[in-house]
Amino acid sequence: MARERSSVKVKVQKFGNFLSSMVMPNIGAFIAWGLITALFIPTGFFPNENFASLVGPMITYLLPLLIGYTGGKLVHDQRGGVIGAIATMGVIVGAPDTPMFLGAMIMGPLSAWVIKQFDRLIEGRIRSGFEMLVNNFSAGILGGALAIFAYLSIGPAVSALTQVLVAGVDWLLETGLLPLTSILIEPGKILFLNNAINHGILTPLGLEQVQQAGRSVLFLLEANPGPGLGVLLAFMFFGKGIAKQSAPGAVIIHFFGGIHEIYFPYVLMKPMLLLSVILGGMSGVFTLVLMGGGLMAPASPGSIFAIAAVTPPEGMAYVANFTAILVAATVSFLVSAVILKRSKDTEEDGDVEAATRRMEEMKGKKSSVAGALGASAGASGTTSASGTFPDDVQKIVFACDAGMGSSAMGASLLSKKVKEAGMHIKVTNSAISSIPADSQIIITQDKLTPRAKDKRPDAYHISVDNFLSSPEYDRLIERMKHGVTEQQSELVDDSEANAATGDQGDAPLLTEDNIFMNKRFRNKEEAIRFAGDALVKAGYVEPSYVDEMLKREEITTTYMGNDVAIPHGTEEAKKSVIKSGFTVVQVPDGVDFDGEKAKLIFAIAGKDGTHLEILSGIAVICAEQSNVDELVAAKSAKELLDILNSK
Repeated sequence: MARERSSVKVKVQKFGNFLSSMVMPNIGAFIAWGLITALFIPTGFFPNENFASLVGPMITYLLPLLIGYTGGKLVHDQRGGVIGAIATMGVIVGAPDTPMFLGAMIMGPLSAWVIKQFDRLIEGRIRSGFEMLVNNFSAGILGGALAIFAYLSIGPAVSALTQVLVAGVDWLLETGLLPLTSILIEPGKILFLNNAINHGILTPLGLEQVQQAGRSVLFLLEANPGPGLGVLLAFMFFGKGIAKQSAPGAVIIHFFGGIHEIYFPYVLMKPMLLLSVILGGMSGVFTLVLMGGGLMAPASPGSIFAIAAVTPPEGMAYVANFTAILVAATVSFLVSAVILKRSKDTEEDGDVEAATRRMEEMKGKKSSVAGALGASAGASGTTSASGTFPDDVQKIVFACDAGMGSSAMGASLLSKKVKEAGMHIKVTNSAISSIPADSQIIITQDKLTPRAKDKRPDAYHISVDNFLSSPEYDRLIERMKHGVTEQQSELVDDSEANAATGDQGDAPLLTEDNIFMNKRFRNKEEAIRFAGDALVKAGYVEPSYVDEMLKREEITTTYMGNDVAIPHGTEEAKKSVIKSGFTVVQVPDGVDFDGEKAKLIFAIAGKDGTHLEILSGIAVICAEQSNVDELVAAKSAKELLDILNSK
């Protein structure tokens, strides 16, 4: 039974994710329609009959066709998009009085699936030279048939369903029960997909209401930033640890940036806070109904600026909407404050990262704000890379499910770093389904990387679990600036990049027994031999490896800067490595390495490619002089190891 429930949950999550992916790439069109509506309709800011004539065709034809095309393209690329648009036209004409968003969401993917099955059926059976003819005629014939099918059945059915749902909403409004929808909407946002709720369900129904009343309260049921704002403010004043420290930044991202997912992990840290957002949502909806609030178009993203832009100018709409946000935030804040003040301290109090992981497990995918939270907490994400690094980088693309939220924040951060580095490289974000063909470097969350590789196999792919993990972007920038070689710049997993302190398999790479404090040496050869003999005694290498370390030093110095030397064997020495590991030798007075003083010596041995991984991990830590100074000042092997672990 548990397995069946899990299977149903996964299917629901995938459906919601797909639904969101059809709408989100077209949000620009929704915004354009919303602005034209807000500005030029008879009750708009600048009434203009000519410009207002755009409103009807855009909502009737443009928006559904874009959704149908996008849904089809998700299933069967360009060919699926074309037939999805053709079939969507049948839905539109079949029910001209109803905005056919739901119909487009059905016919776009369905028609693409049909032609995809047809293409599989005829694959390898078309004579050479006839492929274009068959492709065009099959798309035309199947598209026309599906458009007629949609005209006769799907259009009228969706129209009837929409009328029933609208009638249900009207009944909830008349009976004063609409606030109860927050009992489902607020937990649904956190546990599943907020975009699916907003754009897949509420937006189509809201647009139907707009046609009748000029505004709809439904646009603010999910998009109201008040409940989340109240939770974050409570953490600012009454939270603990990292959660308290990161809450102010999260407030800005949530309220002004409209990225609501930023507050979800804070709620999951203390599930009782679900009560806060539910009561906040209910009070906000009650205020909207009581004061006659609502929007003329969807507010996406759900920031205060987007809400202000699509608020009707007439009457008390601004007062109603802003009051609803304030009331929702106040109620959520007060309830959250009580919960936080009364809660007992636990090990996970203030652990945003742990809460983010729980959210990812519930949602069945990486959170789009995992990066933002990790950045606020000072954490660095795991990474890996694959493909051929381009010689002349011109375009970097961050890709996520919908092309908004996390990828937009990641692209913004890296773009700033690129400009600061004086490079002229375009950094943008995209939905995975529409990654540009000229993308050279593509950055995705680790679970989305396979999809990105399928879409653009010729690009260089960087897989991360933290979109805002700045140390990884610094490495990428260094590589682009200085032309670092493929192996030297490989972005590795945290478990590897932190090889200085972690485990490889079950074997520790560094133990206290292999850390030597307060040593003095006459020259670098003596220091290297001491460190190499320690590798031998630890069982990492055979005795011959030490001679290879000295040979490597003769080729070029292994002094790396920042008072650090990293002696290691030659390529030939690989056969002398028994297992991966390294030793640390502290030399407070320094030892001469060709005119430079080395105060820390890391002697390393890597098996099966971990040689460069250990180098990378040490380099990350020792890139900061302050870290090196701490290590040199350590008074014991345990203290030095603890410092390495903390970095």
